[in-house]
Amino acid sequence: MTDLPPPARPEVLEFLLSRRSRPAKMLRAPAPDRTVLTRLLTAAARVPDHGKLEPWRFVVLEQAALARLGTLCAERGLALGEAPEKTEKAAATFRDSPFAVAVIAAPKPSDKIPEVEQLLSAGAVCLSLVNAALAQGYGACWLTGFAAHDHEFCARGLGLSPTEKVAGFIHIGTTDATPPERPRPDVASITRWVED
Repeated sequence: MTDLPPPARPEVLEFLLSRRSRPAKMLRAPAPDRTVLTRLLTAAARVPDHGKLEPWRFVVLEQAALARLGTLCAERGLALGEAPEKTEKAAATFRDSPFAVAVIAAPKPSDKIPEVEQLLSAGAVCLSLVNAALAQGYGACWLTGFAAHDHEFCARGLGLSPTEKVAGFIHIGTTDATPPERPRPDVASITRWVED
């Protein structure tokens, strides 16, 4: 018995070729409810995960939590000496977001799977969640910013342990607008073919 290749899914490839994140400032309510979000998170968790370590987890951020994080972000930006305009923009992203999911990179001790592979897996979760939300008809984007790399913000705001990191804040909501297309990489200039 020979293994046949899976059937082609041209609509999926077309989606990937035309996908476009939506800027956080374009997103508004409604956001996914718990049933829909659970399905999106289930899709997002289907990523390469060498050793089946599940080196990531989700923190779902609803409106009150986002408002609290906006205040904390403003406080931490001031304490860190960030430029006022950068601090306000980051804080507003939390305050104005209808909904977000923090994807937490939570590397596990392993003799076989290097931490970098575990971090890359968490990054794959971020992109998968954005794509799942877009495929469901929502707008979504993947952001980080200075707060994502500030240990105090992460500990106080999200309850992260010292070994955990924010891989990304995935903002999800509804949008009627499509942002203009942006330049894409010239694949020929970044590809090398090795034949022998």
